[in-house]
Amino acid sequence: MSTNNSKFENKQGQKVPAVTFPIRENNDWISRDTQEIFAGKTVVVFSLPGAFTPTCSSSHLPRYNELASKFAANGVDEILCISVNDTFVMNAWAADQAADNISFIPDGNGDFTNGMGLLVEKNDIGFGKRSWRYSMLVKDGVIEKMFIEADLPGDPFEVSDADTMLKFINPEAVQTTQVSLFTKPGCPHCARAKDLLAQQGLQYEELTLGEEISISAMRAITNADTVPQIFIDGQHIGGADELAKHFS
Repeated sequence: MSTNNSKFENKQGQKVPAVTFPIRENNDWISRDTQEIFAGKTVVVFSLPGAFTPTCSSSHLPRYNELASKFAANGVDEILCISVNDTFVMNAWAADQAADNISFIPDGNGDFTNGMGLLVEKNDIGFGKRSWRYSMLVKDGVIEKMFIEADLPGDPFEVSDADTMLKFINPEAVQTTQVSLFTKPGCPHCARAKDLLAQQGLQYEELTLGEEISISAMRAITNADTVPQIFIDGQHIGGADELAKHFS
């Protein structure tokens, strides 16, 4: 691909393409069209090269799902994940990711992505035509803001992330809190603590016993023998129960 960013037109101020999406839901075919999705609503869209691909599954999608409550609190009615995949693949990915706060929109024929001017050839990795990675804020069907990844080789992921979009909508809503979490594999209370942090849209540094840190080092830092142990902005909160009380 060329490294000339001008090949991707920023469509701010324009209407989204008029497209109908066939979707498989509960063993039936339904349709969602752009009129129903966008009319009279504030919608965040993020589009990516493919379901189940590494960056999409590990970072792009999960963070939008984590921050969904913050987006909603700042006036966003729905968050869409659009990919040039068929509905069966998108449904399987949605189930695998357990991203219940996201609407998965299969642009199987690439009609929407082509209308956005962001349908690209990825034949070199056997993908065929796929979406370039981007995000946008759409109000009543009109694109208010677009973040399009730079036209560089590979799969750049610098500006279409959830935090960048949230910062555009409301800079004060972006996380400034520093969270550290001591865990061990297979710990149900650690999983509960992670869920509590995710519900608050908080990212955290995870320190796993036996991997990033030893139990003796954890004891020296936390004065505790059990996990999880959570620190927020340098304050020792304690375990999952104490974290729940902290957020209540």
